[in-house]
Amino acid sequence: MLAVALLWTAVSADAFAREFRTADTQNEDYPTVQALNYMDRLITERTGGRHRIVVFHSRQLGEEKETLEQTRAGAIDLNRTNVALIGTMVPSVNVLAMPFLFRSLEHLQHVLDGPIGSDILNSFEAHGFVGLAFYDSGARSIYNSVRPVRSLDDLKGLRLRVQQSAQMSDMIRALGADPVEMPYGQVLTGLANRLIDGAENNWPSFVTTGHYKYAGYYTLTQHTVSPEVLVMSQKAWSSLTPEEQAIFREAAQRSSSYMREKWRELEERSRKQAELAGVKIVTDIDSRPFEAAMAGIYARAERDPATAALIERIRNME
Repeated sequence: MLAVALLWTAVSADAFAREFRTADTQNEDYPTVQALNYMDRLITERTGGRHRIVVFHSRQLGEEKETLEQTRAGAIDLNRTNVALIGTMVPSVNVLAMPFLFRSLEHLQHVLDGPIGSDILNSFEAHGFVGLAFYDSGARSIYNSVRPVRSLDDLKGLRLRVQQSAQMSDMIRALGADPVEMPYGQVLTGLANRLIDGAENNWPSFVTTGHYKYAGYYTLTQHTVSPEVLVMSQKAWSSLTPEEQAIFREAAQRSSSYMREKWRELEERSRKQAELAGVKIVTDIDSRPFEAAMAGIYARAERDPATAALIERIRNME
């Protein structure tokens, strides 16, 4: 009888244990993946091993657009993605990808860490997700294989990859280049085969993917500092008790702080690696014409009173 009781206890414990599948398109050493693994350690510890998250990195579960759809459907439990892409499903986050909106990384972090960031995360639930935390993604800049870009004229005729986002396509088109919406995992092949002339991204993504080997000109336009966001499917979230939900939310927030430190280190190393490889870094640009070219994008966005109010709140944040 004792043996049966012990067996039943073990079976009961296992029956309530769960592994939550988590998608990330970046490679195993990337700061977002490291942060998710850190979150796993926190959850495993806080739940006594009853729950954990398993990170499928390097697009093992598919490209971001595919995995976001699966996350909303409940087939994937958690997902780390850029706000520009999930903005096709959660309109409020499009504001965070508006070009030249943030004055600095510090300005962005003050917004994300305060009431505005909380309000945006809360807005995810109306669209089939639970917003848990923001991760840094640095400043995105334009790189290409054809010529150095110092002015809007230099962008004319360049075919530049953008995320699968109408807003990002509109931005590149407003700058005078030709946007090509393409999944992240196809960019290297596109550059190598000259299907595209360039793309836009941050230093770590430019280097860790090998894009710098084919695109030798990197211009510090720093047009957006749009962050990453960690979301959970509502199906997975509702399977947790309120106490467990608090554990997941706290672990996500702590993983965000952990990620920021890893990000700073990788960003510095990536820029140095690009420089050593001979990439020409263009810093002497006048950003005012680039910002002025965004007037139409802001005019369209601000037709929506809620969007206009959110942009104003962000601009007024010290």
